[in-house]
Parts: sequence; structure tokens; C-alpha cells
Amino acid sequence: MPIISSFSLLLQFYMNIKMNFPKFSWILLSMFIIFNDVISSVVSSDIDCSLFDDIKIDTTTTSSHHQFSFFNQNLVKNTSFISAGFSSCTSSCVTSKSSILNLAKNIETVEWIKRLRRKIHEYPELAFEEYQTSKLIRNELDRIGISYQFPMANTGLKASIGTGGAPFVALRADMDALPIQEGVEWEHKSKVAGKMHACGHDAHVAMLLGAAKVLKSREHCLKGTVILLFQPAEEAGNGAKRMMEDGALEKVEAIFAAHVSHQHPTSVIGSRSGPLLAGCGFFRTVISRNQGHNADAMLAASAAVISLQNIVSREANPLDSQVVSVASFNGGNDLDRIAESVTLGGTFRAFSNTSFYRIRQRIEEVIIQQASVYRCSATVDFFEKEQPMYPPTVNDEGMYEHVRKVAIDVVGPNNFKEVPPMMGAEDFSFYSEVVPAAFFYIGIRNETLGSIHTGHSPYFMIDEDALPIGAAVHATIAERYLSEHE
Repeated sequence: MPIISSFSLLLQFYMNIKMNFPKFSWILLSMFIIFNDVISSVVSSDIDCSLFDDIKIDTTTTSSHHQFSFFNQNLVKNTSFISAGFSSCTSSCVTSKSSILNLAKNIETVEWIKRLRRKIHEYPELAFEEYQTSKLIRNELDRIGISYQFPMANTGLKASIGTGGAPFVALRADMDALPIQEGVEWEHKSKVAGKMHACGHDAHVAMLLGAAKVLKSREHCLKGTVILLFQPAEEAGNGAKRMMEDGALEKVEAIFAAHVSHQHPTSVIGSRSGPLLAGCGFFRTVISRNQGHNADAMLAASAAVISLQNIVSREANPLDSQVVSVASFNGGNDLDRIAESVTLGGTFRAFSNTSFYRIRQRIEEVIIQQASVYRCSATVDFFEKEQPMYPPTVNDEGMYEHVRKVAIDVVGPNNFKEVPPMMGAEDFSFYSEVVPAAFFYIGIRNETLGSIHTGHSPYFMIDEDALPIGAAVHATIAERYLSEHE
């Protein structure tokens, strides 16, 4: 900004004249007053404060310089000239809504975020295989000038922006794709057969990189350290745990994350305090007929299925939403003989840890005891080694309130919605068990574009207009959290 550079040189020149040749400094005073009117009309609140880092202003007055007290005490502190310069640097850091949003919606930044998302979308990678995605993220962080720790959880990484000291606040994006063949025909369709970003994780990465770029440009405003977590294997259910084992939450006091949602119009933010997403577990059982008995494993398995449905309908509090669903039943392909064994499996979900683990216990009891009634035996596997059960995702009340206030400031009160709990699950829940956390949605629904399909659909797509909004909300959440917890 040439005008600002000229101003800084002029101001330094004035201070030198004032100190060494006080009799002539009044000449420059008139120059400042004129210059004030010029730059007030061209400088926005997004002024780059780093231009003023080396300027030192002494506003003290002495008896021999009373004629300059007006300039020292009023012009320097209160005129529109200073509000366009020094004061705007301070105010833009304190009231960062418009500054951050304008940076995120800058045409070049928007196009950059879109390019990143499209490139990631074209080359989707499954859980713990996100090698190229991780490389792309690292390359962009290098270009921006952000340091990071790699690897974490095999392909993940942890970046940091700010002072390097407390407080520490984290933002998280997941980056794995799904084993789905994309059905959307468009220019940037997946180029990898049988793999697709059908849940929006490509958008999550792009939005967090956008936030990283904005925060780096405003690093002088940060009153602590922002941690950026690029996490693998959300869909596998153990990416978050692996990240934490590698130190992702070290020193972190709070963590936030977003997920795109086809249920909300583009850029509408949604969240709630307390339980937001259910705890989720899976089970598989093999019911076998005991030798030496006239037993029927098919009958025993059928009775187990019916009994499993009674866990929720007859045992659960109707005001405490829970689910037990049998999704698979396999007794073989023979039509002329009784099966030796039957394999069945499914999922269970609940919004509190107490209900969740009670359901787990009851599933095992019902299956084993129901099998024994029909002189069969059973084993139950909950996949706890391969795929840990997701606990419920519970938003901390204070962190939710922080998200709500930021969202209202950025997108307006009509574009923030308090949403009901959903039976979906998220491995962000592992973070929320350790530190205060808030998870929120950003709408991508746009009927005109065909962005109407649920996640995990081969026709899933997003409205990219949500990307800069997501970047701005991320960045504002982090910067404001640091300011409020300084």
C-alpha cells in the first residue's frame, strides 16, 4: 500500500524533526492534517498493521513544546487519520469480523480454496492412505510460511500459528475419502475408481487451509497459538485417537471442528449445546449349533434378532433416544439343510455414555442367552481393537456459545440455527472427551446445483460458495477464543 508506506516515512521524518529541530516541526503538522484527509478516504479497516511495527510515537509533552500538545495528545490519538492507520490496526484485531470475512472472500483466496478442494476431490484417498492429500497440505503450509509437525497418525499433521505460547486452541479437519464410486458427472469428478469424497472431507481440508492463510496474515493479532489438525481416518473411527496418541492435543485448551451439511442452505451455520451426535458401535455374532443336540442355529439367530429389538422398545427410557439395528444376517446358501452356524451383525447408538455402554452390555447378554435357549452357542465381537466405538459427540456449553456468537457475527442471526441431535456419529467425539469442544455444521444445500444428497451418497456434492464462509468462521473462532482467554 504505497500511501501507507509514504505515511510511515513521513511520520518518522516528523518525529526526527520534532526532536532535533522543534522550531520547524510546525511546518510538518500542516502536512499531516492534509495527509490525514487523503488516507482516511482510501485506507480500509483491513490495513496491514505490520507496516507500523517499527514506528515509535512519543506522545509525551514538555514545557518547551506546549504548542505541539494538541498534535501529540489529540491528533495522534483521536483523528480520523490515526483511526485509518494505527487505531485501525488495534480495532481490526479487537473487532475482527469484517476483516477476517473480507480476507476469506477475497477473489484470489476464494479461487485458491476452490482449487485445493477440487484437486483433493479428484484424487480421494481412504483411511490412513492420505499420502498425496497430506503432501498437498504440507506444500501449501510451506508456501504460506506455517510450521508443522509430521507425521502424526501415519498421514496426519499438526500445524501452529501465533505466538507459540498459551493459550492454545485447536481447529480440526478430517481428510479421508470413502470406498464409493462417484456418480456425479462434472469436471472434477474422482479420477480414482471406487473412491470418492462423498462426505465432504475435501471441503473440510480446503476450509481449514483457507483459515490458515487468513490467520497467518493476521498473526500479529493472535494472543496465543492456533493449532491446526489435519486428521486421517475419521471414517475408520480411530484417526482421532491415533492423533491424540501422537500429541495432537498437547497444551490444547479447546477444540473446534465443522462438517458440511446438505440439510442446511449454503453457509448457514448449525449447532447445539450438549449431545449433538450419537455414540456409535458395531457388533457381529456367530451363533452355532452345539454338537450332540438337535439344535437349529437359524431359529436361534432369528429369536436373537427379535429379542435385540426389545432392548430399546422395552428397556430404554423413551426420552433417551437409542438405536439397535440388525443390518446383516447370513445363514449360508444351502436350501435343503439346516445351517451349522449363522452370522448376524449391526449397529447400536445412544446420546449418553451411560446408555451407550448399557446397550453394548445388553446386546451381548441377549445374544448369548437367547442362543442357549435353543441349545446353541454364540460369540460376540464389537470390533474394539480394529475400530473403536465412537462415544457421543457432546458440545461443551461454553464452546457452543462461542461458536454461536461468532457465527451470528459472521453470517448474521438469520443464518444460525440451533439444530436437533442426530443419530450420526463422528470421531471428533474422542477429542470432546478430553478437552472442551464444539462441533458445528455449515450448510451446502443448493437445489439449483443439485447439492441435495446426503453424505455417503455417490451423488453427494457441495456448493463451493460455503468454502470461504467456513474459512472465515474457523479463523474468527480461533482468533476470538485467544483474545477472550488471553
